[in-house]
Amino acid sequence: MCRSIKTLRPPVTQDPTGDDIRAAALQYVRKVSGFHTPAAHNRAVFDEAVEAVAEATARLLEGLVVRHG
Repeated sequence: MCRSIKTLRPPVTQDPTGDDIRAAALQYVRKVSGFHTPAAHNRAVFDEAVEAVAEATARLLEGLVVRHG
């Protein structure tokens, strides 16, 4: 679906930053909404969605247990 979103979990990406997480959330919301940049009347809901997805992504990454070998 969102081919430009990179994998953020270790070992693929070591220590993803808040910027990495927010960029992935932004790409997701853009794809789902169909808007690269929302109109002014959609800006608040668009930004809220980006924040919600970023928070959920951060929780997911914090909670994952990655087994090595």
